[in-house]
Amino acid sequence: MVYFDALKEIKKKQFEPVYLLYGTESYLIQDIQQALVKHAVPDDEQDVNLSVYDLDEVPIQEVMMDAETFPFLGERKLLLCKNPSFLKAKPDKLQIEHDVSVLQQYLEQPAEYSIVVFIAPYEKIDERKKIVKQMKKSGKVIPCQSLKEHEMASWVHSLAKDLHIDIESAAVDVFIQENGTNLMSIQNELEKMSLYVGDGGTITKEVADLLAAHNSQSSALKLVDAVMNQNVEKAILIYKDLEKQNEEPIALLALLASQFRLIYQTKLLQQKGYTQNQMTQQIKAHPFAIKMALGRARGFNDKQLGTIMQLLTDTDAAMKQGRMEKNLAFELLLYQLVHVKKKRA
Repeated sequence: MVYFDALKEIKKKQFEPVYLLYGTESYLIQDIQQALVKHAVPDDEQDVNLSVYDLDEVPIQEVMMDAETFPFLGERKLLLCKNPSFLKAKPDKLQIEHDVSVLQQYLEQPAEYSIVVFIAPYEKIDERKKIVKQMKKSGKVIPCQSLKEHEMASWVHSLAKDLHIDIESAAVDVFIQENGTNLMSIQNELEKMSLYVGDGGTITKEVADLLAAHNSQSSALKLVDAVMNQNVEKAILIYKDLEKQNEEPIALLALLASQFRLIYQTKLLQQKGYTQNQMTQQIKAHPFAIKMALGRARGFNDKQLGTIMQLLTDTDAAMKQGRMEKNLAFELLLYQLVHVKKKRA
């Protein structure tokens, strides 16, 4: 992944004259930006050799003039240029006018003492444009989009290495299950657990389960697993824990239904010969969620899943029509789901 390679080079003080960071994953953009600020310009020089420009308000020719000016009492200067809309297929209409030819001329021979960083928080840029091609040739273009499943795992392992700890693959799955693709949350969780295991320690699945900050989405998955394992006691304990967090039974029922619906969908699509990638496109779910659902689908047959979906529908109606007290209805549902799993079809 370009992001990891760039970050390693920056930490070794191996800088490119020009960077283009584009994409909607703000955490990755901020991480590269902060690494450049930390490693390229000493703290006591940042007041004079670090500049931030908003290209919605400042023309690019003014920025290039600054880039060609020698740093003040320092080795190099860093220019952070936000919102370069001229890189999009349809640039924004601005009151100022960017003379992109000035940038093109600069890219032909960038100043050795300046690092110019373009920060484009857009889903796409127009890679057909000459200016983008020049940036690729003269510097480094770093996509900062939401990570894919295998990239998430690499990112977690890389961050763990930076914290001087190891992490088991099963624990990585816990992190992704609990936090999804929220990179900031995953980093915070890793830092917390690194203090627990200590320098050189290993985060095991048991440690991750013990210390991870839980959310209702992941707890719904644990309820599914408790049903699969026919462990009604664990299911009730998970529910009681969620109840203490003031989670509404109707909301929990909806989460539980969404998980079983995903399991049922993946099972049916798998029977039709769909690959995991095809399922992702068909269902419009995250690849990791599809992978987890496929794993759980092996624990149920079609008849069981059909019965479970009906029980979820009936319980939802009972709650909303006031035919049964909500908390009691949810506990009864958990007993019924475990009973369905125990039955042989």
